[in-house]
Amino acid sequence: MIYLVSELVSEGAAADVEEQLGLLQKYWNTMPETLLALAVRVVIAIIIFLIGSKIISVVRKIAVRALQRTSISREALGFIDSAIKGGLYALLILQIALQIGVEAASIATIVGSVGVTIGLAVQGSLSNLIGGILILTLKPFKAGDYIIEDSYENEGTVKEITLFYTKLATVDNQVVLIPNGTLANTSLTNVTDEPLRKLDLSVGISYNADIRQAKKIIRDLMDAQPEILSEQEKMVFVDELGANSVMIRLRCWIAKENYWAVRWRMLEEIKYAFDDAGIGIPYNQLDVHIVGADGEH
Repeated sequence: MIYLVSELVSEGAAADVEEQLGLLQKYWNTMPETLLALAVRVVIAIIIFLIGSKIISVVRKIAVRALQRTSISREALGFIDSAIKGGLYALLILQIALQIGVEAASIATIVGSVGVTIGLAVQGSLSNLIGGILILTLKPFKAGDYIIEDSYENEGTVKEITLFYTKLATVDNQVVLIPNGTLANTSLTNVTDEPLRKLDLSVGISYNADIRQAKKIIRDLMDAQPEILSEQEKMVFVDELGANSVMIRLRCWIAKENYWAVRWRMLEEIKYAFDDAGIGIPYNQLDVHIVGADGEH
């Protein structure tokens, strides 16, 4: 009985060995054909890569030359060139993968999963990146402009525009970094976009003062300022009859770089000129009446 079992085991083992040897022989016989097919695919993939690389290089040069004819900034040009390069090489690699036998469904699944993961991870950065591209392309402001951003009321001179952040320098030389996504999705004021700015000042005078004299003093001061543009409209008028004063208003045009210097100088000189002419600039007054115990004031 033991002998019979041993013989059966030996026959089974021999059959397994024989089957394995048969598979090995079959694999060995088909190996040259498999290697040849693989070599052909590899050669075709290399040829596709070399031709594709040349085509990508030509397309990039054409795109860069076309963009250079526009007023696009250097940062935006570099980013667009990199995006074109990355996208075209991704398509090239996809074509090579299909050529060597990778199934399109598998590639689509992998690309979709990776895309969703990356998108969720860099959602905020992607918003800033797109905002940076819009700012660099559309140019609502540029380096050197003074802007006021409405969402958080940040303001200052634009020092640098990158793809993700815009750097502002405040009047006291602090640096504010604003995400481009915020700037691209909110309203803002570009104070210095135009070459000229309108100076608009109001000053109150006493009801007892001579309005004509006050207006003449202000107009003479305006005419004496070399930075105020004489070819542009200059106006001095009564703007309001207030509770405590008559409001005199002046409007004129100045080159944007001279705005603050002229504004500060005009306010100071108006005060001195009114003092010399005896024209009072009133301030809010409060009359207090004290009533005694007998009801008399």
